[in-house]
Amino acid sequence: MTDEEWQNGEMAEHGNIKVLLEQRASSGEPMSKFSLVKANLSGINLVKKTSKTGYQLTDSDLYRADLTDAHCFKLDLSGSSLMKADFSFANLHCANLSNCNLLGAVFKGAKLENVTWGEQIMQEQQAAEAQDLAVAKDYYEQAEEVYRNLRMVTEKQGLFEQAGQFFQNEMAMRRMQMPLFSLHRLISKFVDLFCGYGERPSRVVAFTLVVIGVFSILFFYSGIQSSGQTIAFDSSLGVSENFKYYLNSLYFSVVTYTTLGYGDISPTLGLSRFFAAVEALIGGFTLALFVVVFVKKMTR
Repeated sequence: MTDEEWQNGEMAEHGNIKVLLEQRASSGEPMSKFSLVKANLSGINLVKKTSKTGYQLTDSDLYRADLTDAHCFKLDLSGSSLMKADFSFANLHCANLSNCNLLGAVFKGAKLENVTWGEQIMQEQQAAEAQDLAVAKDYYEQAEEVYRNLRMVTEKQGLFEQAGQFFQNEMAMRRMQMPLFSLHRLISKFVDLFCGYGERPSRVVAFTLVVIGVFSILFFYSGIQSSGQTIAFDSSLGVSENFKYYLNSLYFSVVTYTTLGYGDISPTLGLSRFFAAVEALIGGFTLALFVVVFVKKMTR
């Protein structure tokens, strides 16, 4: 069978297509742009034995193809249309599904460990490239649906780290459908940056360090008090003395952020008290949110 026969769709309805495709794969020649629309490939074996790399079936059309119970270990399907293809109970360990159209694809019971999904799914890329807002919104809706499906599938299989990434992408696609300068979109973007929609506790920690550092500088210049002595930047003093003052400001910032309030250092009148109040509010909120995010991640 020539590549042209595989690419023009003539082979899709062949009664012996599974055997023919397995033989074509075993020849070692790359398979590209094959048209396998609605092909019955149930139980097909496309595993390249005793090889570190799998077979290639790239940029192909497998719309509504039946790949239930298929063996696709390390199979490279990158760039292919897998729209509404059925991979129920298929083995897709280490398969490459990057840049594929996964809209409506069924992965019920499929083995999905170490699958390469790519940085972005196809619909997300198309939305970013679309010139018309209505077209872009439609692609973002499709991308949200794909990410939601992948999240649910990976959650059921206990692939929680991957499911968390899909959830974050799902929420990002939902945000992109909101009006550009709307309050909801702004809040959604802040939550993403702040904690990755609850999937990135490390971002809360990073935010904490930034806030403590910023306010320590503000206290250093606005002044704090310790035992009746004002501690603030003084250009007439040397570097070592000013550095000691800064360390006191950093200590006070940590104590204020964590709302410990030992009382050994207090803010001076004016801006220093305002900064302390703002930091305490931010710290109380952030610490509570960190506990929620951390517990969510650990109890999965």
